Amino acid sequence: MAERRGSHWQAARAVFWSFFGVRKKSHYEQDAGRLSPAQVIVAGLVAAALLVLILLGIVWLVAG
Repeated sequence: MAERRGSHWQAARAVFWSFFGVRKKSHYEQDAGRLSPAQVIVAGLVAAALLVLILLGIVWLVAG
């Protein structure tokens, strides 16, 4: 039986919880079995870019 491939939403959720720093071992193991490294890398880059843009927006609002 072939393993089911994880969705983009699952990759985004895994990266979000990793950024937040809270992760159950069972969820980590599930994601490790379903998600490809490419999915996690892309989701991580998108999440990092969004974080930087949000922080820049906050700074712009406060300083402006």
